[in-house]
Amino acid sequence: MNVNDSEFIEGQLEAMGYKLTKDMNLADIVILNTCCVRKQVEEKIYSTAGIIQQIKNIRPDLIFIICGCLAQKEKENFIKRIPMVDMILGPSQASSFAMLLNEYLEKREKLVVCNNKIPFNLKGIPIKYSHPIKAYVQIMKGCNNFCSYCVVPYTRGPEESRPTEEILAEIRHLVDHHYKEILLLGQNVNSFGNHSANHDSFLTLLNKVNKIEGIERVRFITSHPKDFHLDLIQVIKESKKICEHIHLPLQSGSDRILKKMNRQYDMQQYYTIINHIRKQIPDASITTDVMVGFPGETEGDFERTMQAFKNIQYDSAYTFIYSNRENTLSSLFNNQIDLSVKKQRLWRLIDLQRRISAIKNKAMAGQIVEILVEDKSKKGIDNQFWGKTRTNKVAVFNAENGSSDNDYLIGQLVNIKIIDADAYTLFGEFINVKTK
Repeated sequence: MNVNDSEFIEGQLEAMGYKLTKDMNLADIVILNTCCVRKQVEEKIYSTAGIIQQIKNIRPDLIFIICGCLAQKEKENFIKRIPMVDMILGPSQASSFAMLLNEYLEKREKLVVCNNKIPFNLKGIPIKYSHPIKAYVQIMKGCNNFCSYCVVPYTRGPEESRPTEEILAEIRHLVDHHYKEILLLGQNVNSFGNHSANHDSFLTLLNKVNKIEGIERVRFITSHPKDFHLDLIQVIKESKKICEHIHLPLQSGSDRILKKMNRQYDMQQYYTIINHIRKQIPDASITTDVMVGFPGETEGDFERTMQAFKNIQYDSAYTFIYSNRENTLSSLFNNQIDLSVKKQRLWRLIDLQRRISAIKNKAMAGQIVEILVEDKSKKGIDNQFWGKTRTNKVAVFNAENGSSDNDYLIGQLVNIKIIDADAYTLFGEFINVKTK
């Protein structure tokens, strides 16, 4: 979501005549777009802001802007600790960035706008997509769930869905510019349209997106188990373009901890979804988010999370240590877990998932899979390319005949044969470019 916000900000700046530079020392404007999900990220942001202040000390005309979720949450602290910041904007201000920048340029007075209750509107806002063949398409903003550990409802505000026709128009625009894959983006995509009688449901939106000619792949993130409609599995199964990959955050395998988290589902409900996916789409990949060390988590609670990983056999998992966020309900809970215990549990879980991922990936040896080629090898190996399967697994392969003229493969759907794998990557050999 932060990347997509940055794309809208960059698009507006480009429309104003600015060009991107990676060198802060050469910039007329430096923008720090911030996240605040974890404490460690906050510390890094304040450190980076201090560096930017040093540059502004030397070049007072530099415009220094802090925006995003931490700006919404910490605006008073930024004013005190980073006095040289010129503009502080919340994430909901990304779509009105150009207007606010012009206001600052006219008055040259510190501008603080952090209003997450404004109507959600992206229509006509310029955007600079960060990737040439795949794009994020934001379908909604905000969150209504108030999980006890999460700051998102406070920083991004309440849920609001984007009009369906506006979403479809953006996707058709992407088709016209030769994009192959889109990712429908929301804090909780399953609740798309729930708060308005005039919106399609998420399932209806998916069916309409699937009918757009020219797009090859459709993904979505993130699904919340409490709002996951089992009919979604059938929609994916019957759709040509929706990829067979479902990201379904678990957060904990303990019903007791899930209740303390205010996740609003239990493990029986979660297993019901998993079982339906496995039955209807056996080859689908399932990934998850999980945190360890939530306040009051016992060794027994953690073992239930480990057992859930063994039972479900995720393809991969994003694993995190619980981070105490101010103003969240869980920050007031007793029985905060010692950091050393959290780290020990985290590494046990990572080790388990690494072994599961390696077994699942190695079992793919000999299979022929479709890859959307994204770029040349990140290791700089001549004639080696990488991309992702429909199930969102990273695959690396050598192009045909050892020729050096294979850059045409970037952006193409190709078939490769898997010859080896580890926990994180499939390794294959090129077969052919996929024909329609």
